[in-house]
Formats: sequence, C-alpha cells, structure tokens
Amino acid sequence: MAASEENSALFPIFILTIMAIPIVPYTITKLYRAVTKKSKSIHCHCSECTRSGKYHISISKRISNVFTCSNFTLLLLWVVMIIMVYYIKNLSSEVQAFDPFTILGLEPGALESEIKKKYRRLSIQYHPDKNPDPEANKYFVEYIAKAYQALTDPISRENYEKYGHPDGRQGFQIGIALPQFLLNSDGASSGVLLIWIVGVCILLPLIAAAVYLSRSSKYSGNHVMQETLSNYYNLMKPSLAPSKVMDVFIKAAEYMEIPVRRTDDEPLQELFMLLRSELNLDLKNIKKEQAKFWKQHAALVKAELLVHTQLAREFAALSPSLQSDFGQILEIAPRLLEVLMKMAVIPRNNQGHGWLRPAIGVVELSQSIIQAVPFSARKSTGVLSDGIAPFLQLPHINETVIKKVAPKKVKTVKELLEMDSQKRADLLIQTAELSSAEVQDIEAVLDMMPSLTFDVTCETEGEEGIQEGDIVTLNAWVNVKRGNGLIGAIPHAPHYPFHKEENFWFLLANSASNNVWLSQKVSFLDEAAAVSAASNAIEESMEGSGKSGEETSRAVAEAVGKVKSGSRFVSGKFQAPSAGIYNLTCYVLCDSWLGCDRKTNLKLKILKRTRAGTRAAAFDDEGPLVEDDVDEDEDDVDEEYDEEYESEYSEDEEDDQYSKNSSSDEE
Repeated sequence: MAASEENSALFPIFILTIMAIPIVPYTITKLYRAVTKKSKSIHCHCSECTRSGKYHISISKRISNVFTCSNFTLLLLWVVMIIMVYYIKNLSSEVQAFDPFTILGLEPGALESEIKKKYRRLSIQYHPDKNPDPEANKYFVEYIAKAYQALTDPISRENYEKYGHPDGRQGFQIGIALPQFLLNSDGASSGVLLIWIVGVCILLPLIAAAVYLSRSSKYSGNHVMQETLSNYYNLMKPSLAPSKVMDVFIKAAEYMEIPVRRTDDEPLQELFMLLRSELNLDLKNIKKEQAKFWKQHAALVKAELLVHTQLAREFAALSPSLQSDFGQILEIAPRLLEVLMKMAVIPRNNQGHGWLRPAIGVVELSQSIIQAVPFSARKSTGVLSDGIAPFLQLPHINETVIKKVAPKKVKTVKELLEMDSQKRADLLIQTAELSSAEVQDIEAVLDMMPSLTFDVTCETEGEEGIQEGDIVTLNAWVNVKRGNGLIGAIPHAPHYPFHKEENFWFLLANSASNNVWLSQKVSFLDEAAAVSAASNAIEESMEGSGKSGEETSRAVAEAVGKVKSGSRFVSGKFQAPSAGIYNLTCYVLCDSWLGCDRKTNLKLKILKRTRAGTRAAAFDDEGPLVEDDVDEDEDDVDEEYDEEYESEYSEDEEDDQYSKNSSSDEE
C-alpha cells in the first residue's frame, strides 16, 4: 500500500515532466522570434494602400494578435504547470524521510526516559483504545510505534542507524507513476487502467489518424482539393491565352462549393451587363453568346463574374451577399494560381517538358487579379507595346493621365522607372497635371517595384561539353534591386484585400516549340531558406566536382554573401536532347507586378554522343550567347510565337501545331 501511494505521489511529477519537454523549448523559441522580429516595414505606404486599411493594425487587432488561440493555449498550459509545481511542493513536504525523533517531537540525542515519556503522551492521543479514528490508528502503528521501537529496541535502533529504517534494508521496488484512482485497494492495476490505456494509446491515435486520412483524401499538401488538381491537370492545354486560362482557373472545386442563392440572380445579371465587354463574347452574336454563358454551371458563372469584377474594379456593384463570396474567391486565388502554374509546367512529354504558353498565361492572370487590371488593358497600342495595364497599377494613374504621358516617349513602366527622378516629377506634374502629393505616392510605388537581372550557366558537371543524353546542370543567380533598398517586399496592391507575398517563377523554355525545360519558384522574403538552399546546392556541386574542403567553404561563403545582398540561387537538372543548336529563353516572371518580367536568350549547343574521353565544347567559339531583355531583333520563330502570345483571345486550334512542334525542339 505504501508503495502504491509513493507511485501515486510521483504521478504529478511525471505529468509535469511530459508537459515541460515540449512547452519550455517552444516558449523560448516563440519569445526569441518575438524579440528578434524585424521592425522594418516591407509593404507600400502610399495613400491608396493606407486608405485600403489592409496594413493598418488597430488596437483591437494588436490585442487579437497577442491573444491568439495558440498564445492562450500556451498561457493556460503554463498556468497548469505552475499549479502542479505548487502541488508537488506541498506534496513533498508531506512525504518526508523516516525520522523517529521528528515523529515523536524530540531533539536528536534525547534520553530514553524522555523518549518513553513522549511515547506515553502520544499513545493517549493516537492509541486505538483511546482514539477510534482509523487515521489515528494508522498513524500510531506506522509512525509512532515504529519510531519508539527504533529508539528503544537495540536491533531496531541498529537497523535505523545503518539503513535509515527500523525494519532494516528496504527492498527495491519498481512501480508506475499513476494516480490513485487508477489503482485498486491493493495497489494493483484495475480495470480503469485498462480502459485508460485502450482509450489513450489505441482509440485516440486511431481517431486522429481517421480525421487526418479523411482530410488528406480530400486535400493535397498545399491545402488545395484533390479534385481541383485533377481538374486543372486534365483541362490544361498547350496553348492557352489568359482568357482561356481563366476558364480553367474558375473550375476549381473550392469555387464549385460556394453557395449559389436565388437572391444572387439579379446582382449577377447587373454584373454581367457591366462586364460584358471583358467576357470574351462575340458581340455580333450577343444573344447566342449570352445564352451560352448562362447555361454554364451556376457556380462557374458566379466565380467568373466575381473574378472579372476584381479585374474591372467594379467593387461598388457587389451586393452585400456577393461581397462575402467575392472575398472568399480572392482569398484562395493565389494558392489556386500556384497550383495551376505547376500544372502548366509539369512534365507532359517524353523529354520531361512542360508548356510555356499556359504558364505565361497563368502568371498574367495572377498579375491581373492582384493589381485589378482587366485583360483588355494588356492589348498593345500604337505607342504602348505592353498596353496601359502596367501603368494602371500605379496610384492616381488612369487612361487620361496615360494619354498625356505616352507621347513623351514613355512607352513602358520600365522607362518611367529608369527616368531621372526630377525629370519624372516634372513630367507627372506639368504634363499629367498631378499634384506633388500624388507624385510622391507614385515615387513610393516605383521604389517598391523590383528590378531584375540574372546570370545563367549550363554545364555537364565534370565535363567540358554537353552531349546528347547528358544530365545538364543549370545554375542561375537572380538579382533584385529596389529604389528603397529592400530585398523582399509586399507588393503594392491596394485593390487586393488580402496579404499577398510576391513570388517569381524562373523558366528555361524553348519558345519555338512551347516547351518548358526547367521551372522553379523564387522568393526574396525568406532569406534563411534561401541561404540554406544555396549553401546545400553549391556544396553538393563542389563536392561532386572533386573540389577541396577549403574551396567548397569559400564558394559557400560567397553564395551566402550573394543571398544576403539580394540574390537568389536557382539550380536544376535536365537531360540534354538530341544533337543540335537550341535557341532557349530564360524567363523570370513576377506573379504580382506588371512590367517587371525579364527574359534572356541562351543559345545551347548539344553535341553528338562520342566515345569516352573525346568531348567537344558545348557552345560556339564565342561562348554561350546570353542577351538580356530580348529586343525586336529576336529569331523569327520567337517573334512569331510572341505575336501569337500577345493575342488575348487566341483559339485553341493551335494545340495540334504545338503538339507537332514539341516532338522535336531542335532548331
């Protein structure tokens, strides 16, 4: 019985230890992150972004950020741990080592007469004949009698002096630190213990596994429904203009689950009339096209109209019931677009190539949604090669301002960004008739816009040339610069109501055959992840090339320095195709900004397979041809493809042509 009580007393210590193992390090990590959190603001501070309230943190929001569910749970667990510490402290004071002098209330070294006198007094108080209380009887037998015996009986006193107990050496016992209610009166495990073990060790894990499997069967790892992945994969085609990408994008299962109410019919009809010109309808047969549009699934009609509402900035036309659906569609749009991008570049042929045209279409759709710019604004005009869309993302800029500025030889946002600040201010104030405050907003946004450059190399590790069938390693450094000095930033997007991080896509593609050879997502916000990825890739490459440890360390240190100064390392492998010269294009596409995309030509020469030991150079004598910002003097094939790409409403009849071209990438 005493052993069971001792084990029961250890149960709180056991529970406290189990709780402290995860809670203490988690709390330290959380406090460290809170203390070392960067206070630098990385979002736009123009008047439009400030007015949107997206980045404003009110007092109630600050409080809610502190008193989150996780923080409250952590605080509650600490309170429980403190209570348990207090309980264990009091419990330890009750469970003391056997000390006969303390039990009898005597000073150590008391005389035998004093011991007998004290024993008689306690006997009158606790002896069963004098006190019928069972607890008094228990205390008398287990403590007072043994203490008296330990001090008066020679053998018991010898045992106490040697072993600390009047009964002599105590046997070694092993027990389980369980509470008393899980043990029966004899200290043995009861049926309650069996139920507890079955419930905690078997049923609870089974329930957790069932919940996880039921969710994982419906959702993928990136919180997108499996049905959406299947729809996107099956509906993706090799030639899709942004308007066609929209038709695939809205077929997400998440959008199909948005409720369609009868009260939405009239507001949706009004939206249709407002957005009819943006819906890619044949205006010559408008009645037939309109009937065809409304014959679609009601959820698809609703999703398409609400997305176009974002592009056209017709927010005032939304009814209260549609506003909640509108927010739900926009909130999950970036996640769905990322999945759609992966479905576009996923290997589709024997060479492991994806499709370029739909990939560019997905990025353009993402840019249009984040910046709230319609597809029609992307059409090139006589003066503006990229259309007016890139200018519309700037604050206080509209078509009237663009018409005033365009004749002044400002054809792109890049040209506006590269102008001298004073000349730009004079142009906007004098020609566009903007106020100085509005010009300051434009300057703030231009300072946030990323300016991209990148360096690309392709090689076969350990060899001097690239032969057909080789595993080619591509290494690229993507560099970003901003006028405000930031590396990673939140894009200026006052019309997108949610927090959106800017991401970039690096693509190595053959634009003539519409094939993507390699793709990778790039982010400038997570510096720690970028440092780790670059270090591991460079270290693996150097070790594979047989470099010494000192050379490897020096290369890794150089890579870390580049990452911290605003560069990101992109590395990938692909199999060299058949022998020939390939005019490839490297793209860096931003999913949030318009007019910031960059591309570079890369001429790659693949040699025929020869016997071992005889390899020739992979590039022409002048080396690999790399040209930044491809101009109008590109190859005729590329120009033809780009012209088709600029058509916002191209037909899918080109699919057969691309299927034929994708069978052979050779120039």
